[in-house]
Amino acid sequence: MPNRLRDRVAIVTGAGAGIGRAHALALAREGARVVVNDLGENGQAVADEIRIAGGQAIAHAGDVTQYGDMHDMAAAAMAHFGRLDILVNNAGILRDRTFAKMPLDDFRLVLDVHVMGAANATKAAWPHMQAQRYGRIVMTTSSSGLYGSFGQSNYGAAKMALVGLMQTLALEGTRHGIRVNCLAPSAATAMTAGLLPPEADGILAAERVCPGLIALVGQDAPNRMILLAGGGSFECAHVTMTRGIHVSDADDPVQALCERMHEVQDAGDQTVPESGWDQPRHELAKALGNRAGSPSRKNGLN
Repeated sequence: MPNRLRDRVAIVTGAGAGIGRAHALALAREGARVVVNDLGENGQAVADEIRIAGGQAIAHAGDVTQYGDMHDMAAAAMAHFGRLDILVNNAGILRDRTFAKMPLDDFRLVLDVHVMGAANATKAAWPHMQAQRYGRIVMTTSSSGLYGSFGQSNYGAAKMALVGLMQTLALEGTRHGIRVNCLAPSAATAMTAGLLPPEADGILAAERVCPGLIALVGQDAPNRMILLAGGGSFECAHVTMTRGIHVSDADDPVQALCERMHEVQDAGDQTVPESGWDQPRHELAKALGNRAGSPSRKNGLN
């Protein structure tokens, strides 16, 4: 196998089992030196597995919810390997229950592990990547966040929050050579036990997600991409904005909006904004065009 990541140093959080373990092994096969983070003893087992196969790895038993642990983890990568190139924010938990029955402590815990865990690890790695003017960061999102999933309000909220974190960090990291993306995996793991049909175990193996990860952390990685991966298939998700309408000149803007909601939802002329500022710019352009004799109406853009 080509050593596409030779001499790169990678951290994978939650890498003691499941997708995290598969990621750590895939990175090592590509030549990366790996810091295997996990709270239990499995992290050491995965690091040993990498070394037995001829790779380089160390284990780190830090808690992603504790910034001090993540700072120590980044420091360990620097001390052992001299640099830090790749961070895979993979650690996560489930506390599934309908929102009406969910204790707020379970809601808060899931956000703390997924969102603050990723923020803590990224905050610890960021200055090292800035200093070397190179970095690749992957946030693990989910279709549960992108599209919703019954009984997973906490998990979905956390996973969509990571998309927002990725979008902003990708903009801030560009000038430092840091690229940030999201990976939304479909895999049969302990976290999905009982939720997928029996045939999923063979098709949705964790290893089949890993080519997507490798593509997101390489030299020519994209930036600000939401890559969906599962069973050897790969897709891209976008947060888009429709052309929409302008109704401030209507006698009753609320009634006009309600009557024309289908036009607001029409995805025929949607765009992918480059930043959050594209929304007010888009709305200002429509308002000014409407005020200047409604040229946008003539073009079907109102």
